[in-house]
Amino acid sequence: MVAITLPDGSVRRFDGAVAGADIAAAIGPGLAKAALAIKVDGTLKDLSLPIDRDARIEIVTRTHPAALELLRHDCAHVLAEAVQELYPGTQITFGPATDNGFYYDFVRNEPFSTDDFAKIEAKMREIVDRDEKITREVWSRDEAARWFADHGEKYKAEWVHEIPDGEEITIYRQGSWLDMCTGPHLPSTGKLGKAFKLLRVSGAYWRGDPKNAQLQRIYGTVFADEKQLKDYLHQLEEAEKRDHRRLGKEMELFHQQDEAVGAIFWHPKGWRLYRSIEDYMRRRLDAAGYHEVRGPTLLDRSLWEASGHWETFRENMFIAESRDERILAVKPMNCPGHVLIFRNRLRSYRELPMRLAEFGSCHRNEPSGALHGIMRVRAFTQDDAHIFCTADQVTSEAVAFCQLLLSIYRDFGFEDVAIKFADRPPARTGSDELWDRAERDLRTAVESAGLTYTLNPGEGAFYGPKLEFVLRDALGRDWQCGTLQLDFNMPERLGASYVGEDGARHTPVMLHRAILGSFERFIGILIEHYAGRFPLWLAPVQAVVASITEEAADYAGEVARGCTAAGLRVIADTGNEKINYKVREHSLAKVPAMLVVGRREAEQRMVSVRRLGGSAQEALALDEAIAKLKAEGAAPSFS
Repeated sequence: MVAITLPDGSVRRFDGAVAGADIAAAIGPGLAKAALAIKVDGTLKDLSLPIDRDARIEIVTRTHPAALELLRHDCAHVLAEAVQELYPGTQITFGPATDNGFYYDFVRNEPFSTDDFAKIEAKMREIVDRDEKITREVWSRDEAARWFADHGEKYKAEWVHEIPDGEEITIYRQGSWLDMCTGPHLPSTGKLGKAFKLLRVSGAYWRGDPKNAQLQRIYGTVFADEKQLKDYLHQLEEAEKRDHRRLGKEMELFHQQDEAVGAIFWHPKGWRLYRSIEDYMRRRLDAAGYHEVRGPTLLDRSLWEASGHWETFRENMFIAESRDERILAVKPMNCPGHVLIFRNRLRSYRELPMRLAEFGSCHRNEPSGALHGIMRVRAFTQDDAHIFCTADQVTSEAVAFCQLLLSIYRDFGFEDVAIKFADRPPARTGSDELWDRAERDLRTAVESAGLTYTLNPGEGAFYGPKLEFVLRDALGRDWQCGTLQLDFNMPERLGASYVGEDGARHTPVMLHRAILGSFERFIGILIEHYAGRFPLWLAPVQAVVASITEEAADYAGEVARGCTAAGLRVIADTGNEKINYKVREHSLAKVPAMLVVGRREAEQRMVSVRRLGGSAQEALALDEAIAKLKAEGAAPSFS
């Protein structure tokens, strides 16, 4: 007898092993028809899987949270089947679901292009209409390797031998097509539906290694229904309009070029934006009791070995050699340097908590294929800080940090923030006892702050668990920015200690924390969130003083100087172009306000204020206009 517990707590009993499809049918014909898969004790499984023990189950339909990843994985398989039917001789490799859709990597002599997508999508719809049954088979290692080799699938044949001994090799067959996959999958291709779209094609490397053969990767997306797909495609269109790389060029904020791959050339306007954010963050940190420090960029290999970074992070570090043959690393993060500052002299418990902050210039040797505008770079500045405290101070410090972070996000216009708890990764330093304590303390801290979180298993740093703070932007996209990491390991590894109230030496707890993450990436997020139309306090150029006639040029200069004296970021446009041209040009540059002046305004010492996106003008006395813009353009205040 097998007892099956349903989500509502009711229990159904079956005489023997029972498949998910049979459970759904026993509940009702409507559910049997809608069922896509089954969750057994929280794990997603094929609907055909026999359950031979007591278990808690959920029937997964299209509206279930787990359905989307399942649909995306199956759509990748349908794409691969379609490609191989249309282009015989094409080899398949891997095709996983992603956060926003799926991709599949192919090996083909001729390049794919977006012109091929209509034909491929038509074949995919045909496969859906064929409603091919999807079945799971278990093969031996030799059988799988031989089949793929015999069918010209050398990449799949190679991968068979990479699967650990003792691990089951599963094949999923749909119609006459098959792929090696761990699953789970839909019962048939007809369950996929047709709310899918191929998006782009790019290059990739076999197993992600640039030394290996180059593959062709086709990206796509799929949703449970056409409305969701339509909404997502609209979001993509909006995202393209807001692309920070395009807006950065149009607004003359920055540029990038091959002479400095993964680095940024900040232009005057972009650097003004950068400095506005830095100045604001510095004021917030000063008020919160942080001490700003500055550490070296090059640090000896021995430090990175002692900290554990050399073993776990070496491939991402830039290495240099000095004249005396010492091996140095360009710092990829600031934490070891802050430990050295802390341990420079003997500390007392009375000095704790000690909050050391640094806008630290870091470098990481990211693969060129992973770089993306200013969102993913090799040279960046972290708004980094490390809090050295006692174990008893962890909760209060974590609560204070969470409150500070959420307040700062609100000031930048982000109200929707999710928190993820990332626990111990497979590769880590420190004992299980230390990790148990660290995870327990961090959970206690976030719960004490009155915040909810979801689990992100295995994604902690190698030295400790962490909280990840995820922003949702104006398009509904999520960006992980801030982090709070609890570390019992590094201070001990690097010999940091303080004298406790008992007169003995103790190892401090180290809280690694960042709010923006990196200035560069956060600025990219801000550009896309606001589509370049920054609030006045952030705008690189807050206002343009534009003259209508040549005879108003001197007055325009006077107005600009008055604004500058009041602390506003303004420029004067006294060129000979017509005012409509000036309005259009500065609107494209996303300048929030224009102060239009002509002969009448000069005589009356007035300005006509025109806001970005509006056609109306407000006539104000010069002093009143400056005072109004100064108040609007001030950075958010805080207590």
